Amino acid sequence: MNILIVHAHPEPQSFCSAMGREMARAWQSQGHTVEWSDLYAQGFNPVSGPNDFTQRANPDYLVYALEQRNAVKTNSLPADIASEVDKVKRCDLLVLNFPLYWFSVPAILKGWIDRVFLSGVFYGGRTFYDRGLMAGKRAWVTFTLGGRSNMFGEEAVHGDIQTMLRPLLRGTLGYCGFTVHEPFAAYHVPYLPEAERNSIMADCVQAAETLEDRPVLRFPKLEQFDSDMNPLK
Repeated sequence: MNILIVHAHPEPQSFCSAMGREMARAWQSQGHTVEWSDLYAQGFNPVSGPNDFTQRANPDYLVYALEQRNAVKTNSLPADIASEVDKVKRCDLLVLNFPLYWFSVPAILKGWIDRVFLSGVFYGGRTFYDRGLMAGKRAWVTFTLGGRSNMFGEEAVHGDIQTMLRPLLRGTLGYCGFTVHEPFAAYHVPYLPEAERNSIMADCVQAAETLEDRPVLRFPKLEQFDSDMNPLK
């Protein structure tokens, strides 16, 4: 299996960075191929805009998704975007590994998604019916955070964590057709003693090693949308 880890933490010595490295070691020991996109180390530019296109279909008015399609058609994607797209195309499993910032991903990872998840390549094919063009690939979200686990849940202060991450899990990965595994959260890690951090790391590695057995998220409305709009049904 080919695995791509997209890592978005500015500190190489962080627990989050160590999670990424340990997952990679575990998968490599199982015979899998692991590729990295370390966004901070690469100096990845997260800002989408007109400079992403050297040959504009409409030079007078920017519609970003349409210009993405044109750039693919004319083979004029910037090198940094093209490289990342190729990595995702090669992978069977996409792993997004990051620290949770204000109920969401770090800006550099959001920008990676904005620039790399191309219209016509990741979603929205040639016809209206081709929605999730990443179908057949899997995705897994792993993240660290300062909050305690009891701060999350239907009746807790922050609500359910999967609901909180719905824009990423469902609106992005699910919509693009990925089969999305239940995420892994490393709670309260900046404040834990070493023994507890080691226990969390062991849980993370075990989850990586047995990922095929990890539950996948169901998105009934997306599934119903696909069924309703399928012209062949």
